[in-house]
Amino acid sequence: MKISSRGPLAAAFVAMWLAGCAFQPGITERQPVGDPDQLLAQAEQQAPEQAAQSRLQAADILARQGSRPQALDIAKGIDDSRLSAEDRGRWAMLLSDLGETEGDTSAVIQAAQRLDELQLSGDQAALLRERQARALGQIGETRAATQALLRLQADTDRIDLNDPIWEQLSRLAPGAIDELRDGASEPTQAWLDLAELVRASGGDIERLFARLDDWRDRNPDHPAARQLPADILALRDLRGQDVSHIAVFLPESGPLAGVADALEEGLRAHHMNEVNGGSRGTQLTFLDSSGGNFDALYQEAQQSGAQVVIGPLNKEAVTALERRDRVPMPTLALNYGEDEHSSAKGLFQYGLSAEDEARSVAARGRQDGHRSASLLVPDNAWGRRVGEAFADAWRERDGQIANAVRYNPGRPATESTRRALGSSRPDMLFLLALPDYARQVPPTIDYYAYKQELSVYATSHLYEGRPQPRLDKDLNGVMFLDIPWQIPDAAVGGEEALPFLDSYRQLREESDPNMFRLMAMGVDAYELARRLPQFQAIPGSEMFGATGTLSADQDGRFHRRLPWARFEDGVPQPALDMNRFADDASR
Repeated sequence: MKISSRGPLAAAFVAMWLAGCAFQPGITERQPVGDPDQLLAQAEQQAPEQAAQSRLQAADILARQGSRPQALDIAKGIDDSRLSAEDRGRWAMLLSDLGETEGDTSAVIQAAQRLDELQLSGDQAALLRERQARALGQIGETRAATQALLRLQADTDRIDLNDPIWEQLSRLAPGAIDELRDGASEPTQAWLDLAELVRASGGDIERLFARLDDWRDRNPDHPAARQLPADILALRDLRGQDVSHIAVFLPESGPLAGVADALEEGLRAHHMNEVNGGSRGTQLTFLDSSGGNFDALYQEAQQSGAQVVIGPLNKEAVTALERRDRVPMPTLALNYGEDEHSSAKGLFQYGLSAEDEARSVAARGRQDGHRSASLLVPDNAWGRRVGEAFADAWRERDGQIANAVRYNPGRPATESTRRALGSSRPDMLFLLALPDYARQVPPTIDYYAYKQELSVYATSHLYEGRPQPRLDKDLNGVMFLDIPWQIPDAAVGGEEALPFLDSYRQLREESDPNMFRLMAMGVDAYELARRLPQFQAIPGSEMFGATGTLSADQDGRFHRRLPWARFEDGVPQPALDMNRFADDASR
């Protein structure tokens, strides 16, 4: 048995790439006739070309009858290389429609794989490319989604695409913006200039709009100059609300003092790098929260002239704040409260949530086509919380739980892994483990399930944050997600493309590796606090940070969207290179 290094989605991409499938559309829309069951039965006895046509006809009939999930399964399995040029076009439009409505992004991308080789009508080609872009965005392939949308706008001059384009541009890593410039058209260059301009402004709204006026003067006919994206327009209302003074509530003693020290180191290092880099920076006032009297701390923060608070760190304190009607000042708590919803106006919550990572694993596993999952989590409170988060998110996506095993971290992984595999033979394993334990799991799978490929997905906790090929070679093929600062090559193509590069280099060189994620969290906390007015005014705002792409929900809880990596030769590599399959849409 070999652990699958890619899910079914990736395998489908590679197969199509190698086959060089070319799709060509039909010009007319034919109404399907016949009994779908009979057509499918006939296909089993027919030559490949006729069988493919019969299956397409059956899928079309089923879709029109409302049996869309069944139609989708049939359409995905059609060997389109056996179809006529006309039927290939019908297949592509049908599959992309079914994939989008049924939430199967891989089907949409499969349908649009050779879009430029399809002789579709203009409206059909535009619709297929738009579906492709949405699907790519949904699986986190931001660069490919951006390219598809830019290509569509170049072909159609549609201003209504400005907001979708801006949504994807805002998610691009800095390095991806630079990569898109090579050979790009003038409109694309202008879009990239706009993205860098907004990103470079930080929380300085006045400087942003001064530079924005210059950009519009240089690009008067650009679609974004004719109609600014809605998120940029909304920033106008924030003029005069720049954050220049932040109070930080962290404990100087007690069980969380070590965590607080790491967060403070990240905050201070990034603050000094911002000032030394020419930014106005933001004044920081640190207040000891060990005593727990937060009303007194808020009063002291207000008297010092602070506009925003970072902290508290203690979970119980955050829970107490989220049960208030409002907090005295806009506040970025450094943990999540225990309640399902927060009622406190002005309170935001941010942390390195393992539960969030588990939910992301569930979403990725289903996107990759897995249906049955086993869980392998430690037998403690942490393992139960994270395991339940994965299981709930998995079931919400109609996934099935084959086995759920809680292990003793102090014992070998052999028996627990065997029980996780069980007799039901899942097609995916969710692994929550620290490095020493995680490294035992893949070899055990090889031993017990050598004839079956099993995709293993894990949280960031299995990676120590530095390349160790000799130790980590046993993790080959395992998919995991982590913060960009921990996996720069896999996340953004190298350290040079990381956000807040000067702070990264300083902290990576000087800090305790075991505390590095917390220091990265301190850096992002500084940047989020400066942008709290923006997050309050513009729902859906995002920040590409050291700990992921951050966005807040309606309750003010920040969620992280993390890059994926896969171990190859013991080193984290990009989980799936979508650029290989995407149209070069901006050229």
